[in-house]
Amino acid sequence: MARLYRLAIAWFVAVLGGFFVVAGGVLASIGGSPYYLIAGILMVISGALLGRNPRLGRLLFVAIWVGTLIWAIREVGFDGLQLVPRLVAPTVLLAFVLLTGWRARSWRSHAHVAPVAAAVLFALGIGGIALHGGQVEAQGASGIALPAAPTGEADADWRYYGGTLSGRRYSALSDITPQNVGRLQLAWTQRTGDLPMAAESKEHKREYHSEATPIHIGDTLYTCTPHSFVQAIDATNGKTKWSWHEDAAIQGNNYLVCRGVTYFEAPAGTPCPRRIFAPTFNARLVALDADTGRPCTSFANNGAIDLRTNMGTSKPSDQIGTTPPVVVNNRLIIGERIIDNVNRDIPSGVVRAYDPVSGAPVWAWDVGRSPDAIAPLPAGQTYTRGTPNVWGAITADAANGIVYLGTGNASPDYWIGYRRPFDDRFGSSIVALDVATGKMRWTRQLVHRDMWDMDLPVGPSLFDYRAPNGRVIPALIQTTKMGQVFFLNRLTGAPLASITEKPVRTDGATPGVRVSPIQPFSTGMPSFTPAAPTEVATWGATPIDQLFCRIDIRRAQGTGIYQPMGLKPIIGHPAFDGVTDWGGAAVDPVRGVMTVNTMEMPFKLWLMRRDDPRVAELMKQKQGGENAMQAQLQTQYNTPYVAVVKAWVGIFGAPCVAPPWGHLTAVDLGTRKVLWKKVLGTARDTGLFGSHLGVPIKTGVPNLGGSIITAGGLAFIGATTDQYLRAFDLNTGKVLWKARLPAGAQATPMTYRGRDGRQYVVITAGGHGALGTRYGDYTLAYALPRS
Repeated sequence: MARLYRLAIAWFVAVLGGFFVVAGGVLASIGGSPYYLIAGILMVISGALLGRNPRLGRLLFVAIWVGTLIWAIREVGFDGLQLVPRLVAPTVLLAFVLLTGWRARSWRSHAHVAPVAAAVLFALGIGGIALHGGQVEAQGASGIALPAAPTGEADADWRYYGGTLSGRRYSALSDITPQNVGRLQLAWTQRTGDLPMAAESKEHKREYHSEATPIHIGDTLYTCTPHSFVQAIDATNGKTKWSWHEDAAIQGNNYLVCRGVTYFEAPAGTPCPRRIFAPTFNARLVALDADTGRPCTSFANNGAIDLRTNMGTSKPSDQIGTTPPVVVNNRLIIGERIIDNVNRDIPSGVVRAYDPVSGAPVWAWDVGRSPDAIAPLPAGQTYTRGTPNVWGAITADAANGIVYLGTGNASPDYWIGYRRPFDDRFGSSIVALDVATGKMRWTRQLVHRDMWDMDLPVGPSLFDYRAPNGRVIPALIQTTKMGQVFFLNRLTGAPLASITEKPVRTDGATPGVRVSPIQPFSTGMPSFTPAAPTEVATWGATPIDQLFCRIDIRRAQGTGIYQPMGLKPIIGHPAFDGVTDWGGAAVDPVRGVMTVNTMEMPFKLWLMRRDDPRVAELMKQKQGGENAMQAQLQTQYNTPYVAVVKAWVGIFGAPCVAPPWGHLTAVDLGTRKVLWKKVLGTARDTGLFGSHLGVPIKTGVPNLGGSIITAGGLAFIGATTDQYLRAFDLNTGKVLWKARLPAGAQATPMTYRGRDGRQYVVITAGGHGALGTRYGDYTLAYALPRS
């Protein structure tokens, strides 16, 4: 038995060494670390010696391990996270090699030592991650003064997707505090009944994303689901009051999501005076009676606006209303998600305003025709096709009559050779329009000649900023996929924190494509843009996948932000999911503090000529939606190139960048300094090979959805790929409470006061196809125990 074990280990070490000789040789030949090549040669020799002269073989492997330790510390010091892929697997293998020296008579009684030793060593590696995870967390501020004056913010109700039209995601309720939040308990659970179909959960033909934030009016919550159910829920006991469903064919749609609905009260005497406006995957905007759930037949065409009107050819999935419209100053304003990267010939990104009572069109912002909104087009005419669209939440300043749009890009995102002047002017920009007329007040572009899908995924958060000289300035905060936070005067677009146009790389794009030589950086605010990945900074589950990540980075045309898209891969970091996505920031206007959740999720991206023979094979592998764990072909029809987008992960599913992969950060908007920065999320519900069998260590994780802040001094957030709703102390960043959820909660929570007088915190937990979290159909409410 002992001899067989020794021979098996000898062969394993030799074969593994042969792999490192070949792959390490490739890395060394392109300028990478020679360690793997040298270690591989020595492992081959050690394996051979273990078969013939075991003692020398063991001594040589010990020497290899010591050399590995020295090399690892020279590369990354005593960074526990970075040492894991360099040392844990070699140490486990060392334990198995040393066991070949045990005498045969001792083998039976000690055979269990090998797996035990491996487990202990692996635990030590995990301990290194946990320790580092704690050290990464910045120290909190000593305390944030709480002014006594109320703000008139969202309190008993949460009437809009972002709490109020301003999109601050802030509530003036203060019942739940750092002192009592630990007593929060589940008050009720509602099941929507809308679960993913086989085409979404097993066949990957399309993606099911549960991202809704309910709104609260009176004693009722209103929410929606990915398959276009709209529901009213009793806000105190969680019982479903009514449910409405769009009965439309779902085939052909590859992306299903609804983030929320909108409430409107029509003038007295109007039929169906209390209305819920909801977007559907069938490119319609429906008006429902808030009390009964029945369509408001006096609105538009029997209760719905057909958003395909004047859009020309529009196939299923070309237009999807993912985010609720806004109703402000008697205007119902809506943008849409127009399909990305499939074709250049797609519907317009036009933003349209309607009368919320009658449903009649009022104005249309079509940048291909005018920078100002135009009158709605007559039948038979078509809005300019393929223009930048507005798919994220829209915010508004009712008092000043301004609506704020965060724009995307003209399709496709990754090859920009056919962009038109108006596409270049308005892509990836904040645009402020007059609510009544659609006339442009101001615009500021945040990415020039965007070829990375860095569109603005959420409208800005609006608040009144008290400057150091005491002057109150109408302001906005705009978070971005790039990790830059822009702080502007919301009436003029002028910077309140400095913005610097910096030179960026321009070489490497496909022939004839013009690349912007400069990009705007918000140098007056904290930056969350990750550092460009380097070979030393690569990560993995083991030395094997870390080695492949090293080869990737050495072969890449460039790494980090604003590397031109070309025929050679880049490591885009940040990439299309961004550092911050559609969750945006939460802004406390009383304390002058914002919270923002960020993630580090790099992607490998490149272009291929359409006639490249490899394109046909990638086309066979293509899946629906945006799950990029597999190389996804972006067809970009009517252009000379396709694009390939893939999450930059190793062969075992571990990211190629070291954790932490997610943070929640609080920023003082007065001093523009970080108050605290905390690792957000654990690996409990993630694992290698696409499993959910992770370990609950504080790695930080990818996250989608935003945070909210309450006057009680807490920040609540779900968003992470582990299944928790957490409460953070706004002063220190300490997690004071967390609730284990039955499914992924890629949604922004909300809070309100129920008719029983208690403050409730609500989160949607339904899972997310792109992030691979568990599916469900839950709306969950938490409250303090009844007194």
